[in-house]
Amino acid sequence: MDQLKRQAAARALEEVRDGMQLGLGTGSTAKHFVELLGERVAAGLKVIGVPTSEATRADAERCGVPLTTLDAIDHLDITVDGADEIDPELNLIKGGGGALLREKIVAAASDRMIVIADDTKWVPTLGRFPLPIEVIPFGLGATSRAIEKAFAECGVSGQMAVRKAKDGHVFVTDGGHWIVDARLERIVDPASLARALSAIPGVVEHGLFIGLASSAVLAGGEGIRVIERRKPKGD
Repeated sequence: MDQLKRQAAARALEEVRDGMQLGLGTGSTAKHFVELLGERVAAGLKVIGVPTSEATRADAERCGVPLTTLDAIDHLDITVDGADEIDPELNLIKGGGGALLREKIVAAASDRMIVIADDTKWVPTLGRFPLPIEVIPFGLGATSRAIEKAFAECGVSGQMAVRKAKDGHVFVTDGGHWIVDARLERIVDPASLARALSAIPGVVEHGLFIGLASSAVLAGGEGIRVIERRKPKGD
């Protein structure tokens, strides 16, 4: 599986050109991309990156990839990131690693988002992977009730639990927030659910990435597949 992730990362690296400004994703697959990018930088490639987490920042610095911030540049050419689930419309569930807020900010600031993954992440319908919802700790009970109401209005239901870290304490994001993981199993209309969750005051962000991915690079036993997002009629 690790080899497949690295193959997907290598294929995405083929899209990188000299002088590009890159968003650097978070997670095991994105880590392969950062490592391979570091090798290209060492060989003379001129790029600069914006990391989506403190973990990615550390990896990029270790690999010699120059870094900047979205305050210092006006846009990114490409963001390369992984995903927990990818559907045929290239809607995503992300946030298994806890970096969904920064990942979405960086993806939205990019001309293109390339998702890299092994082909087990490709699903007909989102929802089997628990949906991460980043929340403010204050008023969590009220926020949870509002989330449950949004679920009901969107025709989904499932158990919610505050994410715990490996040490048993509450997992805290780089932004100082908590994550509620919702086991919904099947999200028939992810765009409607995304809008409903975004309207809740206590929700900082959620792991539904709608319309952000421009392509997906999937590695499997049969090789590499590249899927481009279908453009709406008239585009």
